[in-house]
Amino acid sequence: MTASASRNADKLQTAHDNEGAPELYQHVASQMNTELRPRLEVRFENVSITADIIVKDETQLQTELPTLANVILKGARQLGAKSHVVKKNILRNASGVFKPGTMTLILGQPGSGKSSLMKLLSGRLSTDRNIVVEADVTFNGVAHDAVLNGLPQLVAYVPQNDIHLPTLTVKETLEFARACCEGTVPMLDEQQLYHCDHELHTLYAASGAIKNHSDIVIRQLGLENCQNTMVGDAMLRGVSGGERKRVTRGEMAFGNKLVYFMDEISTGLDSSATFDAISAQRRLAKAFGKTMVISLLQPSPEVFELFDDVMLLNEGYVMYYGPRIEVGEYFEGLGLKCPASRDMADFMLDLGTNKQRQYESGPVPRFAQQFADG
Repeated sequence: MTASASRNADKLQTAHDNEGAPELYQHVASQMNTELRPRLEVRFENVSITADIIVKDETQLQTELPTLANVILKGARQLGAKSHVVKKNILRNASGVFKPGTMTLILGQPGSGKSSLMKLLSGRLSTDRNIVVEADVTFNGVAHDAVLNGLPQLVAYVPQNDIHLPTLTVKETLEFARACCEGTVPMLDEQQLYHCDHELHTLYAASGAIKNHSDIVIRQLGLENCQNTMVGDAMLRGVSGGERKRVTRGEMAFGNKLVYFMDEISTGLDSSATFDAISAQRRLAKAFGKTMVISLLQPSPEVFELFDDVMLLNEGYVMYYGPRIEVGEYFEGLGLKCPASRDMADFMLDLGTNKQRQYESGPVPRFAQQFADG
């Protein structure tokens, strides 16, 4: 056995003697980083999404007081109210590239198109007949339609709402996700272990990680104290909202996904828990070359600085997409300066709205489309 293989075997044996310990996870990470590290680049150009929405004319439905008579009268008028179809532009010619090993933050007011973009790229956008999508999307140069059926195995989408079986415990939920996504890898006996090549050592390490992955995820997410507690829901008492959000993130850790789209995962978490969650995702992106895309509402300065790139959406337009460290300089060049007393993320969310005036120092773009066209 070569010296390199011997060193790998020693490291592997140490990790294997402490099954589930961080040493095992770190060893597998180092092995897979060089041997089994696929990467996936997501490139999209001119993404436009429009939807036909039926709107009723309610100009004659307003009432003075919420009395029983007025409520009945309003209901009767609604039955005969005229309706018409309005075309809603959700995204307008959005373009960008999400690269492996990077963290991208998507910022935007509610209704700006963040969720729609992430659902489209992850293959989760509903294709109702009233929704029209125009887009050129590729994954490592392969067209979106060609890999659509296999996207769930490559791309993870973490929704805003936590959806679980409420009667399962935290550990049962994560173990079920692991069993569905990862399966098993044949184990090697001791003689095979010390007389096999480097690739088989990597396979053996992977099998150990798969067996103990749910325990590792539980410790990483700080769920040890509630792992035997039912997840619960609105009707059944279970873990807290923050813990339930961590369980959702934990489910997405299985299956060796290459791209992660996380939609406002800070909901229900305090600033400290959010920082820990985003830091964990950054370590995952850097160690394994994952493509990480996360949307957040008003991230703190510490969380904002964890990202490599930022995309700012407003009314479906991309107002900015580029390196995080260049945000201030870019908008200052447009005549919009972020004051020292204002967080950069909050400053960006004010742009294209009525709150923008406080940052202006001359003629500047005022509407989202002007930023996108500029």
